[in-house]
Amino acid sequence: MPEPLRRVRIASPPVREVRITDTLSGESRTLEPREPPSVSMYTCGPTVYSRVHVGNARPFVIPMLLRRLLRRLGYEPRLVINVTDINDKIYVAAREAGVASERFAADMTRAYVEDTDRLGLGRPDAEPLASETIPEIVALIEELIGTGHAYESGGDVYFRVRSFPGYGKLSNRDPDEMDQGEEAGTASLKEDALDFALWKARKGDEDTAWPSPWGEGRPGWHIECSAMGEKLLGTDFDIHSGGGDLIFPHHENEIAQTEAARGVPLARLWMHNGMVRMADEKMSKSVGNIFQLSEALDRYGRDTVVAYLISGHYRQPLEFSDRALTEADARVKRIRNFVVELPEDDGGEPDPAVTAASAEFLDALADDFNTPRALATLFDLISEGNRRKLSGVRAALEEMLPLLGLESLLAPAEAADPEARRLLTERQEARAAGNFERADRLRDELADRGYEVRDTPDGARLVRRSADAE
Repeated sequence: MPEPLRRVRIASPPVREVRITDTLSGESRTLEPREPPSVSMYTCGPTVYSRVHVGNARPFVIPMLLRRLLRRLGYEPRLVINVTDINDKIYVAAREAGVASERFAADMTRAYVEDTDRLGLGRPDAEPLASETIPEIVALIEELIGTGHAYESGGDVYFRVRSFPGYGKLSNRDPDEMDQGEEAGTASLKEDALDFALWKARKGDEDTAWPSPWGEGRPGWHIECSAMGEKLLGTDFDIHSGGGDLIFPHHENEIAQTEAARGVPLARLWMHNGMVRMADEKMSKSVGNIFQLSEALDRYGRDTVVAYLISGHYRQPLEFSDRALTEADARVKRIRNFVVELPEDDGGEPDPAVTAASAEFLDALADDFNTPRALATLFDLISEGNRRKLSGVRAALEEMLPLLGLESLLAPAEAADPEARRLLTERQEARAAGNFERADRLRDELADRGYEVRDTPDGARLVRRSADAE
């Protein structure tokens, strides 16, 4: 059974209005929850026919951080991110790997959870599998057939696109100019080339199938998300998000299915993130220009990868390159260096500059989740803190950094081991004697051991370098 929506009420309303650019209307709209303060959120997760790549991580990170913001502002968000574990591509990948498709999908699902766990952002409130939603999918298809919006043909079931007058409203496309991209050999089964599959009859080379009123088979991709979203959040839920490449046909078809069957909108706000691109081309498993998330985390470190994924506005494309990750790494180091040098807050009133920065930071995130503007505010505060002592700045950073997924930068520096302290003493002695060549060699040796030497007015200090820099 799905976990029920929480109905907890808070004593006061949210402290800030949240605005999101709605793909459907093309306008910046205020979040007006169906059942305030609860906010129901659904994100289309991965199709698990291989390990997830960096591009797949963006539609995971954005809603996970948006959930943190909504909690901070007094809402009660519930986030659902599905896993598509039934798909044509899974059958193909499983055959190539020489394993059963169910086992292959389960292995790739575990890998997805392992890789996204390494981002350190926690898990969504629910992570439904298409394979565990078959009864709801079949029931939704039966409803569409009963109302004349779908028809059975040769064991397949197709949605009559022209039976739904609003088709094309999300992508702003003319239906006559759309291509569903359906598999070859289905044209003769359709009443109209524009129609898309809700159920597909089992083929001879498919090792897994599910029973249905139309024979053994499996659901189409689009109906899976309509059913999973409705099962856990109902209809007319508050925010539906995902990659911009899903606007058509996936999300367009989700809208048509749900609205045709239920007579109400699927979601109130549609929130789409831009693609991660390599050499001006979308990162895509089908294109083959992917950089796996696990590889990026191994090479650059968790903090740098998260900082990179929030470096641009979520609606804009994001370039993936060594240069982009190096710039993100530099931002991470700047924050960490500032935190390491901070004294404990004295408990007094925060400096007006800190109060203003905290307010501007939240305003930026509440205004269409503008992480670049929030980061700019954070670095302005750091610059001011480097010029003069600011009371309350540590407490402010403890509020800000978790909303960016960078709370690990608040961790205190590790104590240096005895050998590192000995090398530091020798370096200081070499510097005092004017032997700068030896001092530089000792600095390099400390770096090899994972320590950075910082020369401060109070003497040299050792700071443990993060995995990002190693």
